Amino acid sequence: MTIRVVNAATVVEMITVEEFSAGFEEEPGYVDFARVGPLGRAVLEEEKAQVELLRRARFGSLASLDLQGARVQHAVADLTGFRADQVVFQPNTGSGLMHAMFGITGGVLLSSAEFPAVTFAAARAAEALGVLKPVWLDTEGGPVTPGIIKQHLTKKIVAVAISLVDFRTGYVADIEGIRQVIGDRLLIVDAIQGFGVVDAPYQVADVVVSGGQKWVRAGWGTGFMTLSDRALERLTPVFSGFSATDEELPMDHIVAPLSDAGAYSISNPSPISEARLATALEEIAAVGVPAINAAVAEKVTRVIELADEFAIPVSSSRAEHERAGIVVLEPLPDQLTVLTASLFNHGVTTTSRRTSVLISPHVSTGEDTFEMLRAAFVGYATAITL
Repeated sequence: MTIRVVNAATVVEMITVEEFSAGFEEEPGYVDFARVGPLGRAVLEEEKAQVELLRRARFGSLASLDLQGARVQHAVADLTGFRADQVVFQPNTGSGLMHAMFGITGGVLLSSAEFPAVTFAAARAAEALGVLKPVWLDTEGGPVTPGIIKQHLTKKIVAVAISLVDFRTGYVADIEGIRQVIGDRLLIVDAIQGFGVVDAPYQVADVVVSGGQKWVRAGWGTGFMTLSDRALERLTPVFSGFSATDEELPMDHIVAPLSDAGAYSISNPSPISEARLATALEEIAAVGVPAINAAVAEKVTRVIELADEFAIPVSSSRAEHERAGIVVLEPLPDQLTVLTASLFNHGVTTTSRRTSVLISPHVSTGEDTFEMLRAAFVGYATAITL
């Protein structure tokens, strides 16, 4: 074992991927982590401990709840490379994206194929305030790349919004390359489909937003937003509540927002949710994202090999550097129902879309799950050849 300092107050003992994986106990057959990640033992125990504090409310004990905000800031900072004062807790990804989009004046370049949390935030900000102008990027069905973005840049574009991982295809965006082509424009990254499993250079972005319910496995109601100094200078904290000030109650006048990321807070968040997120992130830091990424990559390769064995078309990227933990299967239209039915009948949990099935394993995906997946593929192959 080795020890490292995460911040001035926390020392984390490094653990192996196997030790990390042992903390999860989801049922066999679950390969849907890109939708929601079942909670691990550490997160559950932390939540129980914090709830017990709130239940008993013993004299002086509730003060520990007030410490969770700073704790989660440091946990996010450690994994993103941002400073703790550049981090603010958010209840979900969509809230952080709304904060970012409503704070922009000028053109925002984005693809209409992004997850709706991104596109809706841009459209709603444009409709409500009239100072943001969405500029829709046409990728002709392909991924968003630095080259395509460069072709669409104009002087009116002040920001570019991108998903770290495309929710349809599992494609990992080259945010470092995008930073190089957009110059000092703001780069806004919706990281939820990759955060905790993709070893990304988050420091090149100006705004990083993520929820904690997917790969982080912290449950719903958890998330964060990071803002670079450039973002703090250029964005306007439109939704900025009383919790976004440094003034103590009672307040008899309206106070200006904080100058750091705390300005993007509306009200006091749940300290129990903060504790869940901090615990999950501290565990990820203890094993290291590169180690998690490598373990998930092996699982993804096994899924692809199984699909190939049964001639199930894989439409997601096979290149390891272009994929996160998502495998997209796209059989012929008349065979899609057969595939989804076989997966269901064999107890395999996946996400089905109009033309595809998404399979997303995690480090805790075990042999019993792969056996169930194989059985489902056998059932599918048998059905379509009868």
